[in-house]
Amino acid sequence: MKNEIISLTNTTKHYKVGTYIVKALQSISLKIYKNEYVALMGPSGSGKSTLMNIIGCLDTPTSGTYILNQQDVSKLNDNQLAEIRNKEIGFVFQTFNLLPRSTALDNVALPLIYAGFNNNKRILRAKEVLEQVQLSDRITHKPNELSGGQRQRVAIARALVNKPSIILADEPTGNLDSKTSIEIMGLFEEIHEQGNTIILVTHEEDIARHAHRIIRLKDGVVDTDELNENIRKMKFYAELVSQTPNSELQTRNSEP
Repeated sequence: MKNEIISLTNTTKHYKVGTYIVKALQSISLKIYKNEYVALMGPSGSGKSTLMNIIGCLDTPTSGTYILNQQDVSKLNDNQLAEIRNKEIGFVFQTFNLLPRSTALDNVALPLIYAGFNNNKRILRAKEVLEQVQLSDRITHKPNELSGGQRQRVAIARALVNKPSIILADEPTGNLDSKTSIEIMGLFEEIHEQGNTIILVTHEEDIARHAHRIIRLKDGVVDTDELNENIRKMKFYAELVSQTPNSELQTRNSEP
């Protein structure tokens, strides 16, 4: 039996702009299961970002329910949502969101401070996940001493450090070149194979094709929800990463 991590039922989100009501989400019902790899897609105005904010407990629905890992988070207050985010959700952002004056180790360990871990446990766990993302030799480096790909690896390690229920990645390759994007998507593939649940928010078709399920939003509703029958596996691209110039790789990435 599949283990539900996320269950949205008749979930709506409305915003009041002056005298006008913006219906960003209209009765979304959706289930995501443990160890799924899901891409969430949609054009500007589709409700994709609003849905991401609700799934990430950055916002609450106007109506309907949201069950995250068997807990109803629909009506929680800001402090309760912050606690849920720290415990249940690992965020990866396009802009990395690292503290510029802190080392990679300190950036990764930060969520553990809010979780109440002592210093020794924080250091041990942060080193463990930095090794997992192949950055054990960069733990004392600050963000400005790291490449874009390395900074994103630090951000991914930070997302993993609390062993969350889901990894929520918002355009994680948006600031990276083609070769580095492929390496980062390979890392997400490895993380998924280790049993993690991943929700990837993207507008890029070639990035979405790495996911096993693709959900497309349009006008605040789920337009399509389909299994991906042509999953892009990174092992296939290992030689491509090492041998192909960026310009040619970009062209290949845009092909169907």
